[in-house]
Amino acid sequence: MAVRATVSRFPIDADAREGSGLLWGVTVAPFAAADENGQSPAYGSGGDLLPRCENCWAYFNTYCELEQWSWSCSLCGNLNGLSSNAIERYSRPQSCAEMMSSFVDLELPQEESDAAALQACPVYVAAVDLSSSEEFLELTKSALLAALEALAPGSLFGLATFSHKLGLYDVQGPIPVVKNVFIPPDAEGSLTVELEDVMPLLQFLAPVDTCKDRIASTLETLRPTTSWERTAGAGQGLDGVLLGGRGFGVAMEALCSYLGSEYGNTFALARIFAFLSGPPDYGAGQLDTRRYGEQYASKGEDADRALLPEQTPFYKDLAAVAVQVGVCVDIFAVTNEYTDLASLKFLSIESGGSLFFYTSTEDSTLPQDMYRMLSRPYAFGCVLRLRTSTEFKPGNSYGHFFPDPQYENVQHVICCDSYATYAYDFMFENNIGFSRSKSDVPTLQIAFQYSVVVPPQELSSSGGVSTSRTKHHSLQRRLRIRTVQFGVAQDIHELYDSCDPEVVLSLLVHKVILASLEEGVREGRLLLQEWLVILAAQYNDAYKLVQYSNGSSTRSQIDVAFSQCPQLQPLPRLIFALLRNPLLRFHEEGVHPDYRIYLQCLFSALEPSSLHRAVYPVLTSYATPDKQAYPRHSLSRAALLTSGSPIFFLDAFTVLIVFYSSTADPTLPFPPPHDCLLRTTINILKKERSITPKLIFIRGGHDDASVFENFLIEEQDVDGSGLTSVMGFVSFLEDITQKVLEFIK
Repeated sequence: MAVRATVSRFPIDADAREGSGLLWGVTVAPFAAADENGQSPAYGSGGDLLPRCENCWAYFNTYCELEQWSWSCSLCGNLNGLSSNAIERYSRPQSCAEMMSSFVDLELPQEESDAAALQACPVYVAAVDLSSSEEFLELTKSALLAALEALAPGSLFGLATFSHKLGLYDVQGPIPVVKNVFIPPDAEGSLTVELEDVMPLLQFLAPVDTCKDRIASTLETLRPTTSWERTAGAGQGLDGVLLGGRGFGVAMEALCSYLGSEYGNTFALARIFAFLSGPPDYGAGQLDTRRYGEQYASKGEDADRALLPEQTPFYKDLAAVAVQVGVCVDIFAVTNEYTDLASLKFLSIESGGSLFFYTSTEDSTLPQDMYRMLSRPYAFGCVLRLRTSTEFKPGNSYGHFFPDPQYENVQHVICCDSYATYAYDFMFENNIGFSRSKSDVPTLQIAFQYSVVVPPQELSSSGGVSTSRTKHHSLQRRLRIRTVQFGVAQDIHELYDSCDPEVVLSLLVHKVILASLEEGVREGRLLLQEWLVILAAQYNDAYKLVQYSNGSSTRSQIDVAFSQCPQLQPLPRLIFALLRNPLLRFHEEGVHPDYRIYLQCLFSALEPSSLHRAVYPVLTSYATPDKQAYPRHSLSRAALLTSGSPIFFLDAFTVLIVFYSSTADPTLPFPPPHDCLLRTTINILKKERSITPKLIFIRGGHDDASVFENFLIEEQDVDGSGLTSVMGFVSFLEDITQKVLEFIK
């Protein structure tokens, strides 16, 4: 569980927080294998025996004062009695994890029964769009074959297809059988028959261990629905116009209810992989994609605002149903037509799933992403709770979760992998703030309860004797708790010096995404610039850099590069880069609304270091493929020219680019050999990524270098006029300087 704060020393009171201009909050990756310093948790059992505070319900931890018969809560100070069992347990401190570490992962008791063995079967259902092309289906088949290789033994797999009808496949017999149910065309309709009556769930769900070959051969039988079939099935309008044929909404609704039926409740994890080749245009949940077009220009509406909110609550409501029955939905959209991901995204992000978006089948990394996603460990049925000491409290929470309808600061996550990151910002409980004495320390406790499937070999007896119990995967419920204490900054300089710019960027991204969704992209951009202006003004005031004698001398003294505080120096570049990012570029600059929504979903789940790369890529230079020259350059053409290096490597998180300059020695091997340092670096980065980055090799003077050059943003104008300006970043700083002056006056 990695926890990173915007400032490692907290502001002493509300005035100090306001006066600094900095954001105050944390990012949390609850299922990360280690903390932010690489330390693993102390593992143990007896999670149900852990004492809890009678006042604030915080868990006992190493920061609590322990006496013979009682303990004082490190969050609220309440004195709690100890049970006789706890007294005996803590008389041997080396025997229990919570006495040895403030970061623990404890097993919770689980009932042992045949039902529990069935529960441990993870269930995966592929829902494939047949209102698609041959190319789309070939790509989907490759992705599902990769998925079958990655799935753990003991998993159950179901194959469904959708168009104007929903097909369920029985792959357990010698010949695959498909049973179809027609989807009603009207927007209010639902299936007239329960899927359980069409095919019993346990007939539909096949064990991957024994049926992998049959599933693979069934995939080969998938064919796109012909336009004739769709016309006949979907019916035509009065004027003979085809009504459509992609009944995605009804298919998802039916599958969620199918998996949440009487059998479904016994499955530990149910995941639906939805492969979509275009917008749902048939039956309930159909979307009107005509809203993406020229009509907004004629209506005088702001396209950047109009295309961001959802047009129907259907998928948000369906996400609530999915959460209730414990189904996680991953959406893989492979399409270059407007699909309105703004409406569809809720189904994936609120159920703990992912939204993947590929604009073409040719260079899509879908099979690699599928394999990568299923190969890494993940937790499910998760509950996340953040508690703080009494002086402050969580304000907003951000991330792909479902908030508990009853309890504050409790989030439900159906499926959570080691990369999933959530963010919180803080506010003071009152005007007093933190004590200036050392007795009260700002304390944070994150509790994460989750389940994992444990393979049989981890449970088998030491003698290696196979019993009936060890044949099954088993379900393990665990409780992970991290208690963190922070210092308090005694003055504004200490506060600035303890800043972590990557975490500040994370919180800013969450805030501008929210502002964009509510007020439009323009508002998101304004919010970002205003924040930097206020921060720069407060910093200049704190360092007494502003001279009030006359206007001209004031301007010359203003420092918007934060030259006296190294921790703040990356921020102007990060803000500049974020303003250049498609996330906040204007619609008229050619940013596709679906791509913007995809970036919102991606960026709001990334941990801070990955987000940093996605917003402001890392540019490294090499003297040869085996020798690094400089570890970091600014993203400017000037940096390339002055470095004199022949090879550059750019890591933009989703894209990795190796660029050989046009002046590079022709004897240098291109592309770099597989056993060189540069390739090794690339392989390590690819392995660590949550998604598969595209790798591009460019030879300056021979290949089109525009992909690489587009990342050299510092000489580009940030206003979004599209015209490149030699003074991009420099003129941005001048503009901020002018705005700081106006703010101070």
